[in-house]
Amino acid sequence: MKNCNKYEKQFFAPNGVSMDWVKRTAIDRPPIWCSVDLRDGNQALIIPMSLEEKLEFFKLLCRIGFKEIEVGFPAASETEYEFCRTIIEQGLIPDDVTIQVLTQSREHIIAKTFEAIRGAKHAIVHLYNSTSVAQREQVFHRSKQEIIDIATFGARLCRDYRAKAEGHVSFEYSPESFTGTEPEFAAEICNEVIDILQPTPEDKLIINLPVTVSHSMPHVYANQVEYMCKNLKNRESLVISLHPHNDRGCAVADSEMGLLAGGDRIEGTLFGNGERTGNVDIVTLALNMYSQGIDPGLDLSDLPAITEVYERVTRMHVYERQPYSGQLVFAAFSGSHQDAIAKGMKWREAHDCRWTVPYLPIDPTDVGRQYEADVIRINSQSGKGGIGYIMETQFNYVLPPKMREVFGYHVKSISDHGHRELPPAEVLEIFLRDFVNRTDEFDVVRAVYTDEQDGIRANVSLRYGDGVREHVSFGNGRLDAVSNAVKKALGIDYALDTYTQHALESKTDSKAASYVSIVHDGKTYWGTGVDSDIIVSSVKALVSAVNIMLKD
Repeated sequence: MKNCNKYEKQFFAPNGVSMDWVKRTAIDRPPIWCSVDLRDGNQALIIPMSLEEKLEFFKLLCRIGFKEIEVGFPAASETEYEFCRTIIEQGLIPDDVTIQVLTQSREHIIAKTFEAIRGAKHAIVHLYNSTSVAQREQVFHRSKQEIIDIATFGARLCRDYRAKAEGHVSFEYSPESFTGTEPEFAAEICNEVIDILQPTPEDKLIINLPVTVSHSMPHVYANQVEYMCKNLKNRESLVISLHPHNDRGCAVADSEMGLLAGGDRIEGTLFGNGERTGNVDIVTLALNMYSQGIDPGLDLSDLPAITEVYERVTRMHVYERQPYSGQLVFAAFSGSHQDAIAKGMKWREAHDCRWTVPYLPIDPTDVGRQYEADVIRINSQSGKGGIGYIMETQFNYVLPPKMREVFGYHVKSISDHGHRELPPAEVLEIFLRDFVNRTDEFDVVRAVYTDEQDGIRANVSLRYGDGVREHVSFGNGRLDAVSNAVKKALGIDYALDTYTQHALESKTDSKAASYVSIVHDGKTYWGTGVDSDIIVSSVKALVSAVNIMLKD
């Protein structure tokens, strides 16, 4: 590509970091979660949420289990202010939930912010100002000291307003555009704020380190987090918060590595909504932990319902391949994947072990998804294993392995020619139509069996041509005797190859399913019979196989 020479790195890799966090292989406890859907997420919507929509979303976040929720920038608009007042005045904030509000370092904005949270039992006032080289030079035209003065001015005002406030108010400070700020300067400005607000282990200050714009690989951000953790005053009185955006597609990795490097808290949104490429996706982060055996402290057990509310009130769409939450993330179309999943599920049933099913990082039912609708999906790429799994788990037809292969190719051909996915109900319809109780060319109307010294005698009534004819034949069993009568009556020859049967469990009746294969001129034909009588079902399976052979 042209013009790449006009770009260069905009981040600062800190010196003096040990990178000991790299030796850790997993996050062993969940962070403090703070949803910024109602502020950062809302401001990125084409049509921001109405008051009623924000109220519904707020209640959803509380049900999921968020204990800290940034509800808006009350001084920015009347809608933001009204929403904050509504949830306070209507008593909609659970006692264990803390609302968070954003403010710039300006007195009239800070005054309006404290007015907005009046009456809240617990609130976080989130003060921020930009600190990066680009912002200092291009936007504010301020020196480092002047940028520090902005932060300390706001911190003093916040401290003074808190002294007169009702309820419990704590503070958060963000050096906005942190990742484009020299680490030494970022630590200096944060320490100035710490000196003013004087946090204690009982009244901690949140220092938020936003990836306002992502400039680097995730390990660089993690090193920046480690540097801040080691160079901030009163670390035991601080909560180190991470707020990654996704410009480089690294927000989840930034968050996970940042937590390993010393972060305590995550600010993000459901499904990653936010400015440009979005904020970090909290659903993905939380379920990544869940997949490693860590309870994330958020209830995501009904993702379809959460997704429905999100898509309706934000008018956004959760991408079909979005981790965990997308419609297709548990779907397997590939034949080899379907076969592995089906075998993995059987293995788990037999061994009662931890979840290790191939291709499924978590059990879909844990997040409200269904195996039947979400996991095995049938199209031209599907295989016999997946189609057999559908037939067995949804419809109780346990096809013999060789028949599963024949039926699999048959279904794939229909999907391929139609250029479409086949839902499970249609797969069953194809099976019933093309393989079960076939009577196209002939049928066994009745069969009466008599035990003879050398085997079984069968008096068989056959319908073929223009009427019903009686035939007598012998065999080493009932099915063999009927088969010999069929061969004699129709003047055909074939060999009975396979016969299996099982109970076809159903809520409404008790039937048997039988599977028969016959071989004619080196080609195998399969048929299925279903009846409440196991002998009748086996005869119907034979009749189906012969009818399919005659059609061929």
